[in-house]
Amino acid sequence: MSYEDYRPRSFQTLPLVIKNLLIINILMFAATWVLKNRLNIDLNSILGLHYVGAPNFYPYQFVTYLFMHGDFSHLFFNMFAVWMFGSVLENTWGPKRFLIYYFITGFGAALIQYLVFYIETGPVVDSINAVHSNITVQNFEALVNSSDFQSNVSYEFVREYDNFVRHYNSAMQESPTKALSIASQFLIDFKHQYLNSHVVIGASGSLFGLLLAYGMLFPNTLLYVYFLLPIKAKWFVAIYGGIELISGLRSNPMDNVAHFAHLGGMLFGFIMILVWKRNRKQFY
Repeated sequence: MSYEDYRPRSFQTLPLVIKNLLIINILMFAATWVLKNRLNIDLNSILGLHYVGAPNFYPYQFVTYLFMHGDFSHLFFNMFAVWMFGSVLENTWGPKRFLIYYFITGFGAALIQYLVFYIETGPVVDSINAVHSNITVQNFEALVNSSDFQSNVSYEFVREYDNFVRHYNSAMQESPTKALSIASQFLIDFKHQYLNSHVVIGASGSLFGLLLAYGMLFPNTLLYVYFLLPIKAKWFVAIYGGIELISGLRSNPMDNVAHFAHLGGMLFGFIMILVWKRNRKQFY
């Protein structure tokens, strides 16, 4: 694949799609901050991508999650990189193909992260469902006292969990049947909270797709890490992809970065470029 296969139409520092992506992301970040602080409405929860089994999941989140960011640094570095790499690609491909690539890599990132969610949440949800379908004092207390269950009680849910423990223990003194009724509702509430707690936000999946495309189209272009250290784009992409894979496999529970979403963006980007390369007549 050579540069001549992707001749630029006309060079622009801020091409049309990139400009609009920057504007939308900045506006959504501002709206998120205002609504959260003025009306206590969390747009990241509403528009961020929830797991498909979560009560707060809606299909539109596959698109809207790309425009949500957690804080200013998250927004700034994502948008800086989208502008840096995306401007070159949009000037090379044109706005239509660039926009298709951007959203498909974002969608691919979401699918890969969904697969990770399924692997991570499956055992916990299966355990909850099994106890709920055949709830006894012994089964329930064995579940909630297990290390797997305790490790998944989020910080936001701690107060509710403590209130439940008090009500459950009080009810046990009156009637085990009453206590199990409280326990049954608790399992439902906990499962919903647990599934809703897995949320993906940010343009990073699409960004990593752009990074992969840049490395494939312009492999020998020098990039300057921290504006000082020169490295060819192809090696930068390979090293960054390897770091993301290792970070994802390590599964640090304190790490809120969706590493496999990043890899998903790169994977779908790689597939798209290979398909486009074989069907060059469909490029224009």
